[in-house]
Amino acid sequence: MLDTDQAQRLLEENFADWVQALSPKVVQIGPEGAVLEIPVTPAIARVGGIVCGQALATLADTSMVFACAGRLGEFKPVATTNLETRFLSAARGDAVRCEARVIRAGRALIFAEAMLLSQPDGKPVAAASATFFQP
Repeated sequence: MLDTDQAQRLLEENFADWVQALSPKVVQIGPEGAVLEIPVTPAIARVGGIVCGQALATLADTSMVFACAGRLGEFKPVATTNLETRFLSAARGDAVRCEARVIRAGRALIFAEAMLLSQPDGKPVAAASATFFQP
């Protein structure tokens, strides 16, 4: 079973530089899912301090990959075959938290969902779902 320190190292060693540029932090990981957070910085904010959708979609996808790892008990490469992101309201604040969970894991496909919340107010700002292929 992965702990948060191991998951953080795996994130830093296996994800692209542009994902790393978001400064994602693994807050929680286990069989029930994963929680990641990114700080809101000028690099990902657009006019009015609103976090850009690309950063939110990246956080959702990355968090669901770690939800898969938590369910599997180890980090295995998975390929995103489908990603749907629904933007609910403007994301502002100090950080964005993503709570992801696996809703079904088969032999080849894993289905996951995520909720993104602005911090510190906890306001839902986006929801996502994805399908992952595990080779």
